[in-house]
Amino acid sequence: MRKFIFATVLASSALGLAACSGASDDAAATDESATAEAETETVEATAATGVIDARTATAENLAGVEGISDELAAAIVAGQPYSDVTAFNAVLMEALSEEQAAAVRERVFVPVNLNEATEEQIRLIPGMTEKMVHEFEEYRPYEDMAEFNREIGKYVDEAEVARFRNYVTL
Repeated sequence: MRKFIFATVLASSALGLAACSGASDDAAATDESATAEAETETVEATAATGVIDARTATAENLAGVEGISDELAAAIVAGQPYSDVTAFNAVLMEALSEEQAAAVRERVFVPVNLNEATEEQIRLIPGMTEKMVHEFEEYRPYEDMAEFNREIGKYVDEAEVARFRNYVTL
């Protein structure tokens, strides 16, 4: 996701500079190529993690996600930026049942800040159990993700820690 944000900022800057400098059509073509490249990186990053950040998702990013209709994709985009996962979940709950919303949250999510999240926000992390809610809260504040990996890794295997990392941030 950081690569996507960096690439988007870089592409936007390049477009702005090209527009201000009266750049040639070749430069504009290069900028369009950079933008397309940034979009490709987003798709690749999503494929790698399988989780789309609802704060920055486009309708195109959401197309094809099981459980998201065109209308729901438009509602998700219209609700941006989300302050937290509960705000995002409220949009989902207007159109979906709890079970359907839970399935969507597995693929589209607003990362939870480990040090600031409420219990309600932590509970929205896919696959969260009562025990894990307690463990997530017990080790706060987390200094870095390595500490999260180490402490949560006491309770679940490495693959599950990696899966949880798709839904959390510091």
